[in-house]
Amino acid sequence: MSDISRMNPLKYRSIFISDVHLGLRGCQAGFVLDFLRSTQCKQLYLVGDIIDLWAMKSGLYWPEAHNQVVREIFGKAREGTEVIYIPGNHDGLFRDHLGACFGDVQVRDEVIHTTADGRRFLVLHGDKFDGVVQNSLWLAKLGSRAYDNLLALNSSLSRIRSLFGLKYWSLAGYLKHRVKNAVSYIGSYEKAVAMEAERRALDGMICGHIHQAEMRDIDGLTYCNCGDWVESCTALVEHHDGRLELLRWTDAYPESIRVPETVVALARAS
Repeated sequence: MSDISRMNPLKYRSIFISDVHLGLRGCQAGFVLDFLRSTQCKQLYLVGDIIDLWAMKSGLYWPEAHNQVVREIFGKAREGTEVIYIPGNHDGLFRDHLGACFGDVQVRDEVIHTTADGRRFLVLHGDKFDGVVQNSLWLAKLGSRAYDNLLALNSSLSRIRSLFGLKYWSLAGYLKHRVKNAVSYIGSYEKAVAMEAERRALDGMICGHIHQAEMRDIDGLTYCNCGDWVESCTALVEHHDGRLELLRWTDAYPESIRVPETVVALARAS
């Protein structure tokens, strides 16, 4: 990240990020750190799976870039940003501490967020709407291991592309869009989430979990998925007038991340 980004950060009312998966080799920690340092907000929502405790059970992987992401989050909290951590399934142990505050970071199961223009959104990770996670935990973990292997291949491909000055591209995301069962699963998940927002008489839902950034209307409700930081490197942001927008960070500043130093450093470290 350039010094200019530090001096002139992008300013938003609220920022929502999910599925960072710190502790996973596929985590794009360099992009996460660049995003956090390049933005300011009044409220920062960490919408689950920020730390991947599942992956860490298979072996500790925690490079310095992951430490820097954690320090940046706590630094924002100390400086006055309201930081709310909503655990997901990969960091579900933090659900044992709902209502607690760690270094000014609040731990909540879910939150109702009201935008500047008065709309009300339910914010939660979303794994409660995933039948595989809820009913077959062993199958979910098996699928997670296969997904991790795919991300390892994705990481190797990204290193090669960066050496040739090519933009970041996700093989995992590409395959997900082209597998019929995955597309059907995503559609069912989105519908289930929208139905919950309707049941609670809200204007919409903000979630994560399926690593599929999206913002669209479903039966008059606004469905928002803030995506992830292993494939798409996306965040949902609220402008000061209440307008919501999805940012794909790898596209936001293509001139600065053509061969990002943080990503090259991660490649060398692993």
